[in-house]
Amino acid sequence: MLARIRRCDPTMLLFLAAVAILLFIVVAPMAELVLTSLRHPKTGALGFANYVAAYGTPRHITALVNTLFMGAGVTLLSVVFAAPLAWACARTDMPGRGFIRLSVVGAFVTPPYLAAIAWILLAGPNAGWLNKLWMGATGAEHGLFNVFSFAGIVLVMATNLFFFLFVFLTSAMDMVSSESEEAANILGANVWQTTLRITFPLILPSLLGGMVVIFLQSIALFGVPALLSPAARFPVVTTQLWQFFEYPLRLQVAAAYSVPLVAITVALFTLQRMMLSRKGFVSVTGKGGERRPIGLGRWRWPVFFYALSVCAIAVFLPWFILVQTAFSRAWGAGLSWSNLTLHNFAVILFELDLAKDAMLRSLNYAAISSVCVVSLALCIAYIVVRRLVPLTGFLAVLCMVPLVVPGIVLAIGFYATYAPPPLALYGTAAILILAFTTRFLPLAYTACVSAIRNIHPEMEEAVRILGGTRLTVLRKVVAPLLKRPLVGAAILVFVPAVQELSTAVFLVGPKTRVMSLILLDLSEQGNLELVAAVSCLLLLVILLVVAIGFRVVGRDFMMRNS
Repeated sequence: MLARIRRCDPTMLLFLAAVAILLFIVVAPMAELVLTSLRHPKTGALGFANYVAAYGTPRHITALVNTLFMGAGVTLLSVVFAAPLAWACARTDMPGRGFIRLSVVGAFVTPPYLAAIAWILLAGPNAGWLNKLWMGATGAEHGLFNVFSFAGIVLVMATNLFFFLFVFLTSAMDMVSSESEEAANILGANVWQTTLRITFPLILPSLLGGMVVIFLQSIALFGVPALLSPAARFPVVTTQLWQFFEYPLRLQVAAAYSVPLVAITVALFTLQRMMLSRKGFVSVTGKGGERRPIGLGRWRWPVFFYALSVCAIAVFLPWFILVQTAFSRAWGAGLSWSNLTLHNFAVILFELDLAKDAMLRSLNYAAISSVCVVSLALCIAYIVVRRLVPLTGFLAVLCMVPLVVPGIVLAIGFYATYAPPPLALYGTAAILILAFTTRFLPLAYTACVSAIRNIHPEMEEAVRILGGTRLTVLRKVVAPLLKRPLVGAAILVFVPAVQELSTAVFLVGPKTRVMSLILLDLSEQGNLELVAAVSCLLLLVILLVVAIGFRVVGRDFMMRNS
């Protein structure tokens, strides 16, 4: 017995602990969510009374229907934004492709609620900057745009979420060789016929996958609807769930109301698989698969200006108005020297301790979550790739579950599981870090799996033959070789974690309020100059982190790993 214990590799204890943590943060909240939805709030008996309460009111049904329409609209508009840009950047000789790619990254680093605040400043009825320009140029009595509408909500969400589809499509198009396209051209097809009949059918799986991800992200966002939907009189699921958390707390009804979102997720992925199951999407050639850009001829500049217009809507205009407002005494007074001031930044840095503390907490929680996510993802990815334990396929699925579970549903699951005694973690830093770790685990896991597969097992076996343990293998072989991918994965987790709102809004307490909540509070108070100043500081921090990623990992690390 003692000899067997001595022969046991202690690294396996680390791997088993990682598996236990994975079950703790993924399986337990989802199981508790379902049980809570069935549990009577007073008697504890199981039944469907909570579902009757959740869906027995017309306004709750209206919110669900509105959410589905909103998700569909955001998905379609994201395709309109992302598909032409991805094709132009990956497959054509459009000028400024590198600049457009870099600009699209700006959409990713801009938190959705900041985009909503920026578009309130740009397209608020009559007072918005664009509406003032329109009225000044045409003499009209009313503005042309109204962000407080269904169209406004869809536009703001799409400007932030189309990045995901852009990444899916550019990655797929980069893998499509030029031989099939050239053969179509030889047979008489023009550029547009070749693109529609050859290129896009080959990237259909990526297109559908990106559309599903965008739909799920859009129906789970909280910040944009919280800022825009009340004035638009367009209730959605996330704002309705927030009302369940107001006094008196109706956790069981909230759980029942959120469970159908998981059912919608499963249905979407099932539909996607059915659509792709009987079709093949491969390009078969006998060569290495060269990828030569398509010559656009006279269409080069029109395509570039379309791409530039999308980037202006998604990045340039929102950033400009935030900076302009941050340096203004009154944001509606326009551009003038007399209106410029540094007072807003002075208030944030030297007077408003609440904002400073929230900023530091956001950075700390995001940094700790990044380390936790990458460490857990590395262990699980190594277990799965090297098949060190049974049921590795099940572990791989668990790591990807948070990708298909809306963040707001995940937060309710965490609240139901870890808020009550004996853990009583509600309002603590621990529950936020656990939630962020779970929420962004798929990002780090996919990056770690891809990187580990590039390490030949013989290098590890050589260390084992020389007497090293698996811990030595991880420390001396795997970690050094994965340094750059792990840094990239950590940054990919840090960026969304520092701006996360949908999960945090249900889990923060008085002493753990993060920057996203402070911005939401300041915007509701109408102090948009301070909101813009805080937003600029937050964007500056995020951009610095991304710049470090470009420097350490490579310019396209966000495009490859997202």
